[in-house]
This record gives sequence, C-alpha cells and structure tokens, in this order.
Amino acid sequence: MIPKAASWKKDTVSSLVEMLQQDGVFGVVDTTGVPATAMLGMRRELRDRMTMMMAKKSLFRLAWKEVGYDLTMLEEMMSKAEQPVIVHTSVLSPFQLFNELEKTRTGRSAKAGDIAPEDIIVEMGETDFAPGPIVGELSAVGIPAKIDKGKVIIQKTVTAVNKGEEIPVELGLMLDKLGIKPIEIGIILCGAVQDGVLMPPENLDLDLDGFRSNIAQAVSASFNVACNIRWFTPETMNTLISKAKSEALSVAVEAGITNSETMPLFISRANSRAMALAGQLDSSALDEELSSMLGATAAAVASAPTEAAPEEEAVEEEAEEEEEDANFGGLGDLFG
Repeated sequence: MIPKAASWKKDTVSSLVEMLQQDGVFGVVDTTGVPATAMLGMRRELRDRMTMMMAKKSLFRLAWKEVGYDLTMLEEMMSKAEQPVIVHTSVLSPFQLFNELEKTRTGRSAKAGDIAPEDIIVEMGETDFAPGPIVGELSAVGIPAKIDKGKVIIQKTVTAVNKGEEIPVELGLMLDKLGIKPIEIGIILCGAVQDGVLMPPENLDLDLDGFRSNIAQAVSASFNVACNIRWFTPETMNTLISKAKSEALSVAVEAGITNSETMPLFISRANSRAMALAGQLDSSALDEELSSMLGATAAAVASAPTEAAPEEEAVEEEAEEEEEDANFGGLGDLFG
C-alpha cells in the first residue's frame, strides 16, 4: 500500500511553488540560533521588502523541481544552512537583499556546545571588575589577570578559543562577563538566484561606500581630462568657456590691449603703483588730496588680514623696481 502524503505537506509545496513562480530574486537563508522572539522581530521589519517561508529540505526540493529550476543551485545554497528558509523579493536586487539581511546580524553569549566561528581574542588592559575572586576566575579559564592600583588588569592579549573549537562552559560565562559575545546570529544569506544565475554570498558583499567614492573619483578625473583636451560636451562647455575667457583676459592685459574688460584692471594697477611710489616720497612733496588717499590706503592695509601682507610687499617691491628704472621729473610726470 502506497502511503499518502499529508495534506499539510501538499499545501506547503503548493505555497512554495507559488512563491518560486513569481518574478524577482530568490535565495536561501540560515536562521540557526536565532531565538523565536528575535526572529519574529526581524521578519516584521523585513516584511515590506521580502517574503520568507520555512519548511523541510525535502519539501524545498519538491517545489524547486516542480518549478523547473536547476536543483544543484538549491543544494549548493542549502549546504551552507543548518536551518534553511526560502526568501523572495521583488523590490530588491541580490546585492540589496544581502545588505538588508546583513543588518540583522548580532552577537550573543556563548552557550554549552557552541563552536567558535572565529578566533576569540581577549585584549589586554583594564576591566570594570572590582578586586576580588574574579582574578582567580579569569586565570582559571586561561586569561592572566592581576590587581594593579585597585583595578583588575588583564596582563596580556590571549586567544581564548581558536576558530572551530568548542567554547568551554566556564569560559563562555567569563566572556559574557567581559562583554564578549562571540556567537553571531541573524538571517544569513547563503546565496541568491536571479534570472537563473546563482550568486554566492561572497560575491554580493560589496563595499558600497567605497564603490560610490570610486565612481565620484572617476567622474572627476574624466571631467578634468575632457577639459584639458578641450572636449566640448554639455558638461564641459561652461568650464571651457570660463577658462578661455580668463586666458583671453590675461593675454589682453599682458599685450596692453584696452577695452571695457581690461581698462578697470589697468586703472587699478596704475593706481596701486602710483600709491606705492607716492608712499616713498616725503610728505612735504604731496598735496592734500594725495595725502588723504595715502592715509585711506594705509588704514585699509592695517585692517586687512595678515595673510595679505606678502601680496602688499610684492606690490611695493615691484613699485620700487619700476621707480629705479623710471626717469620722471617729479609729481607732475607721475600724476599728470
């Protein structure tokens, strides 16, 4: 007599098939070690972006096969999960799905039978413990400690448990007292499938901030290259026109070409040089108007930031050089 499948199994497979037939991204996550209350909270936060369904591995295989997907992809993902759950999203990419699930990772205290996922290292330094029996308790689990100036000090950095080793119960309790929670729990993505392509989690772990920074640097470098080779585009036109205008103005000034753009610069330069030269003369040689102008200039210089001093000295030096080269016959030649 052929045994009949329980109706709840058929219903579960039907629900899984319905999920797998939708468009979007599918994946397998591992929820091992996540307490029921924490799991409910995580699912509630993720509900608007993804759907999760838990079932036996055999039922996953039946549904996966019925939809016509490559069973090897499912087996590869489930091989990384002790407690697999199917996840589906139609609003997130595989990379976004990975990032959202990574946010659920958190640490918990070690319990009897837990295996260290990584080397558990206890750093040397001061602790919050009050002096007392705790020093002996730390030493008993392989963490050297002493009392120094009324503080319990861990004497040196030690690897309490190596990766892959079981965490002793006594050590787990001491790690908890030290605030070290070595066991990581969360909804861990074991792989994602989109358009029939399997993407392992290690390929989905992107440094998005670094990626954005690299793009920004590439755009900036490309813009600089385009401007330097005078590549005319809507993005570079404003910069190239502004640069060309600035260069043309510099050439016009050096060539002594007078127009509405250069005249204010010539007048300003001439005025500055005249004031610098006049400042070298005895006050008796200056009329009232010129003395007043020099006084206003001196007041402006005194109130200006100290950073402006080098520029002013350069103007004076330039004026002195020109004074040596010039053969003028007094203030009449200078001011007309």
